[in-house]
Amino acid sequence: MKAVIFAGGVGTRMWPVSREATPKQFEKIIDDKSTLQLTVDRLFPDFAPQDIYISTGSRYVDIIHSQLPQIPKQNIIGEPVRNDVAPAVGYSMAVLSQKFPHTPTAILWSDHLLKNVDQFKLALQTGAQYLHKHPNQIVFLGQKARFASQNLGWIEFGDQLQIINGLSIKEFKSWHYRPDLDTATKYLASPNHAWNPGYFIATPAYIMDQFKLHAPQMHQHLLQLKHSFGHPNHQQQLEKLYPTFPKMSFDNLIIEKIPPQQAVVISVDLGWSDLGAWEALKEALQSSPEQNITHGNTKTRNTTDCLIYSYTDQLVTTIDLEGMVIVVTPDVILITTKESIPEVKKLVNELKDSELSHYT
Repeated sequence: MKAVIFAGGVGTRMWPVSREATPKQFEKIIDDKSTLQLTVDRLFPDFAPQDIYISTGSRYVDIIHSQLPQIPKQNIIGEPVRNDVAPAVGYSMAVLSQKFPHTPTAILWSDHLLKNVDQFKLALQTGAQYLHKHPNQIVFLGQKARFASQNLGWIEFGDQLQIINGLSIKEFKSWHYRPDLDTATKYLASPNHAWNPGYFIATPAYIMDQFKLHAPQMHQHLLQLKHSFGHPNHQQQLEKLYPTFPKMSFDNLIIEKIPPQQAVVISVDLGWSDLGAWEALKEALQSSPEQNITHGNTKTRNTTDCLIYSYTDQLVTTIDLEGMVIVVTPDVILITTKESIPEVKKLVNELKDSELSHYT
């Protein structure tokens, strides 16, 4: 089995720690390790280092190699430009299909937290076992919902097809993206719905076939990159072809078009959280909403439900605060309410268009 970890995004909602030059997945946010390092750590020892690939922007290859020296440098797949997720998945599958077209491959993300690692590994092994007998299908992993989220995607599944390793393989029914609160509440109460963490298992050959079906011109270019990979002219071809790929999400281009009969769902409690924003990090780490989550040199008094992260030696103190996010870096201080975190992205976009763009 192989695994591809995608680590090319910027993560604007976790500014000022996450920036263009050093996105959040490379910063030490939990246990003095980056989330990318944690993602790789949880795959060991089930995966050997040579079976793990990292998909990223070419500007981050050296950062990743320094953080993950155990991963062969040739397994770090660098894209010449940021071009959304569909081209990144397509290119990585083209690379793997050169040598491992029929090997079950897990698609994972570098900025997530998983608390139930053993359950996660079992789900991956189970999905791979299923694909050995059903190579022309895709296995989606679902996360048992903890609350009625309006910001996440949901998976709907149907009847049980079989049991492998004690885990239920169920029919895939449909996707539901960012439902309203009433709908999300119904999904939470339903035994046939789960959050979509974006994890799936498929063979590179299957994914390449989907590109051939839904993006034939892109597929032809991917085949060129597949055949040239490892040859002297590959980088030149990559820099010529990759920027021409459509800027589309992989979900929109491929996943949403896969026939339900070609997909199954394994829904388990992975203890999964998407660390896409500061308030999500707090929710993932807290044992109760009232708890403060702190990092670095901090001191609180009469303070509840706050996230306070300091990346300097300076002492950060708070008095009589509730529901706040405070992030201190050597050159930027962010102070906001948890509810206003969505505004961070808008602020960063304003900075990009101003004389303060060097802070982004």
